[in-house]
Amino acid sequence: MNDLQNQYQRAGRRKNFFIFFLCLVLAGMVVTALCLGASTMGFTQSLNALFSHAGRSSTIIWQLRLPRIVMAVLVGSGLAVAGSVFQAILKNPLASPYTLGIASSAGFGAVAAIVFGGSLYGQYLVAGSAFFFSLAASFLILGIARFKNTSTEVMILSGIAIMFLFSSLSSFLQYMGTVEQVHEIVFWFFGSLTKVGWQEIMVAAVMIIIPMPLLIKLSFDLNLLAAGDESASALGVNVTGIRTTGVIFASLITAASICFTGVIGFIGLVAPHIARMVVGSYHLYLLPSSALIGAILVLAADTVGRTCWAPQVIPLGIVTSFIGVPFFFYLLMKKRKAYW
Repeated sequence: MNDLQNQYQRAGRRKNFFIFFLCLVLAGMVVTALCLGASTMGFTQSLNALFSHAGRSSTIIWQLRLPRIVMAVLVGSGLAVAGSVFQAILKNPLASPYTLGIASSAGFGAVAAIVFGGSLYGQYLVAGSAFFFSLAASFLILGIARFKNTSTEVMILSGIAIMFLFSSLSSFLQYMGTVEQVHEIVFWFFGSLTKVGWQEIMVAAVMIIIPMPLLIKLSFDLNLLAAGDESASALGVNVTGIRTTGVIFASLITAASICFTGVIGFIGLVAPHIARMVVGSYHLYLLPSSALIGAILVLAADTVGRTCWAPQVIPLGIVTSFIGVPFFFYLLMKKRKAYW
C-alpha cells in the first residue's frame, strides 16, 4: 500500500514538475518574442521599453509585439483546452474544433459578414458573425445528439457533416464574392494576429479564461467518462449533463479564440496529444499541460512567421502546420508505445 502511495506521489511530482517546466519555456518564449521583430531589440532594451511607456521602442513593444504575444498565448491555450475537452467527452483522439465543424461554421460566419456586410463590415462584425455561427453549430450538434441519446458516434458524424456543409457554403460565397472580398476571406482563413489590439484581447480573455477553471473542476468527471458511459453513470456521473456542459464551454472557448484571429488549425488537435504523451490522461494535469503547450506552439509559430521573412509576415495558420506537424511526427516516432 505504501509502495503504491509512494509511486502515486512520485508520478504527481513529475507531472507538476513538467507543468512548471512548461511555464518556464513559455516565459522564455515571451521574452524572446519581445526581443525579436523587424526592429531587433536586445533583452535590456526590451525590458526598458516595457516599463518606460515612452519612446519609439516602447511604442513597438506596447502597440505591436505585446498584443500579439498576449493574444497568441490566449488563443493557443484556448484551442488546446477545447481540443482536450472534445477528445475526452467524445472519447475520440480525432475530436477537435475542426473535425466537429465548429471552426468551419465560424469560417462561414466570417465569410458571410465579409460578403454581405458591404461597406459596413468591420472586424467586430466579422468576429461577431463567426462567434454566432460557431455557437450555432455546437447547439446543432448537441440537439442532434440529444435526439439520439447523446451517442458520441452521432456527435462526431454530425460534426463532420456540419464541417462539410459550412465548408461548401463558404466556398460558394467565396466564388460569388468580389476580388477584394476574396482577398479578405483568404486572409481570415489563414489565421493572423496582425489586426489584434488590446480591446479585442480584453473581449477574448474574458470568454477564454472564465470557462477554464470550470472545466478543470470537471476533471474527475472527465476521467470517469473515459472509462465508458455506463461505468461513469454507475459512479454517479451525470453523463449527459457533463457532456453538454463540456461541449458548450469548449465551443465558447473555440469561438472566442478564433473570432478575432481567423481559423488556426492543428493546435486543438495536436497539443492535447503532446501533453497526453507526457502526463497521461488524468485531466487535472492534462488540461493545464495542454493549455501551456498550445500557448507555446502558437507563440513560437507567430514569432517565426513575423521574424524569419521580415518585413513580410507569414500568416499564423500556415506556420503552425509547418512547425507543428514535423514536431508531432517526431514525437509519434519516439513514443512508440500506445498512449491513448
